Amino acid sequence: MKTVLCFGDSNTWGYEPATKSRYAPYARWPGVLRPKLGPGWQVIEEGLNGRTTVFEDPVMPGRCGITYLTPCLESHRPLDWVIVALGVNDVKKRFSATPHDIARGAEMLIETIQRSGAGRGGGAPQILLVAPPPLGKLTEFAEQFEDGPGKSQLLPALYQAAAAEHGCGYLDAATVAQYSEVDGVHFCAEHHKKLGEAISARILELDT
Repeated sequence: MKTVLCFGDSNTWGYEPATKSRYAPYARWPGVLRPKLGPGWQVIEEGLNGRTTVFEDPVMPGRCGITYLTPCLESHRPLDWVIVALGVNDVKKRFSATPHDIARGAEMLIETIQRSGAGRGGGAPQILLVAPPPLGKLTEFAEQFEDGPGKSQLLPALYQAAAAEHGCGYLDAATVAQYSEVDGVHFCAEHHKKLGEAISARILELDT
């Protein structure tokens, strides 16, 4: 049995933009991933609303991804894969982070995983870095993400370079999914399905 950890934010958790509740387990992308990978795989969901790569949120405590990552890896080891799907919250105005800052945050997560010994036999799990799509038309979250749309458009190229630098798998989520027109920040069910299918295909392609 192989194990994959899905480490992400509200889109990994399954925030439903229309109802502000949570999608059913089978509808969110890690739930789509599970049957696509097949019976020989275990999928662990570690999504949290508001999670960032490395930034402490002054109004939403406990959202710093790198702070939680090591105990999370230790809790679920041994792991064959870790999917890192973070970065969209980092473009919020209150963090004042540049696209390069955000990409560096993603790199720090990669480096933590590669040093962790949380893989089989004390090695490192394989990693798939997923770049978030550019923000869509913002509605209720417009103030929080005031500076975000331009920054978010620059992340895929920076993430791709970071993945190549560290020998990781990479997927640009925007090639298969976009954020809902309801709020411009979260996926509708159709795009959860598309993303889950794309991630499963990429994992199976790269798995060794």
